[in-house]
Amino acid sequence: MKRRRVAVVGVGTTAFRSVTPDVSYRELTYEAAVKAYLDAGVEPKDIDGFVACAEDFLEGYSISDEYAPDQLGAVLKPVQTVPGDGIQGIATAAMMILTGQFEVMVVQSLSKASNMLTIPNMLNFAMDPLLNRPLDDIYHFVAGLEMSRYLHETGTSKELCAQVVVKNRRHALANPAAGYGAGLTVSHVLDSPPVSDPLSELDISQHADGAVVLVLAAEEAVSRLSGLPVWLEGIGWATDAPSLESRDWTQPLSTRLAAQMAFKQAGMSPAEIDLVELCDEYSFKELQHLEALGLCAPGEAGHLLEAGETLRDGLLPVNLSGGALGVGHLFECSGLHKVAEVCAQLRGQAGARQVKDAEVGLAQSWRGVPSATSAVAILAVA
Repeated sequence: MKRRRVAVVGVGTTAFRSVTPDVSYRELTYEAAVKAYLDAGVEPKDIDGFVACAEDFLEGYSISDEYAPDQLGAVLKPVQTVPGDGIQGIATAAMMILTGQFEVMVVQSLSKASNMLTIPNMLNFAMDPLLNRPLDDIYHFVAGLEMSRYLHETGTSKELCAQVVVKNRRHALANPAAGYGAGLTVSHVLDSPPVSDPLSELDISQHADGAVVLVLAAEEAVSRLSGLPVWLEGIGWATDAPSLESRDWTQPLSTRLAAQMAFKQAGMSPAEIDLVELCDEYSFKELQHLEALGLCAPGEAGHLLEAGETLRDGLLPVNLSGGALGVGHLFECSGLHKVAEVCAQLRGQAGARQVKDAEVGLAQSWRGVPSATSAVAILAVA
C-alpha cells in the first residue's frame, strides 16, 4: 500500500534577536502564525490539529500548550505539546496526518530566552541528580570534554572548529532574520575568553528569541492550498544513553540512528543531499554531526570545511542561514527553524543565500547538553 505523502505548505518565522522587550511570547507566535497561514492560504478554521513544541520547565509554567491556542487560532481544536525539539513535533504532526484522521496540521515552537533569568540553573537541572547535578553549572564543561575527545579521536584541530564559527557568522550576514551575523577571523575565535578547554566563548552559540510556525498537509489537500509544497520524504529521531558515563563521546549515536531512520524512510542516500541545516550549538558539533549523518567519513568534515565545500557554492552547503552560531540558539525552536530554512532554499526563496538548483535538503537537530536526543528530516521539492 502506498504511503500517504505529507508536505510543508506554509512557513512563518519571526526575526531572531538577542532580546525582544517589545513583544511577548504570544505576539511572537502570532506573527509567525499569520505568516504561515498566509503562505499556505489557510485560516484557523481549515486546520485540523496543532502541535506545540515546548519544554514546560524552560517555558516557566506547566502544561504550556494551554497558552498556545489563542495566538494560533486553535481554540476548541485539538492541541498537544511535544516536550522536545521542533523536528520531533513535525514527526508527531506527520504521523497524525498518516492516520487519515487529519489533513492539515500546524506545528509551532518558540524561544523567549531573554525572559529566562537562570538558564545555567535550568540546564544543570537536566543533569543526573546523583552523579552530575551536584557538580553545578557543568553543561559547558561537558561540551568541552566532548570537544576534546572529538578532536583527539579524529585529528581535527581547534583552528578548524574556529573556521566553523567564522563561516556561520559570515553566512548570517546574508540572512536578514539572523541575530548574530559578524565578520570574524579565526584569531578572534581562538583568542576569545576560555570557557572549558578547548572550548572558548565564541565557540558557543548565543541564545535568541523568535518563533516558527509550519503548516503541514496531506497530499490530497495540497492542491487546494496556495503554498508551494516541500515534501517530507523521511524523518527519524533517536535518544542515546541519558547517562554521561555510558555514552560514546566521539560520535553522537543518536544523530547517526536518526539519520539512518530518515534515509531509509526516504529511500535516499547521503549523496543525494544538496544542502544541510544542522546543529552547531557548539562549533565542533557542526563537524561531528556532518560525520554522524553519513555526509562524510569520520574525521573528514574538517577537510570539507577547509576546501570550501560547505560554503554556498561548495558541493555540500552547510548552515547557510548562519546556524545557531549566526542566527542564535533557539532551544526547542531550533529544529523547526532549520526545516523552515531548508524549505526556503528548496522553494528558491532564500535570497542572497540561495543555493542554485537545490532539490533535496536535510535538517538535523540536537537538544543540547546533557541530552543525547537528535532528529533528522529530509525534504524535497520533486
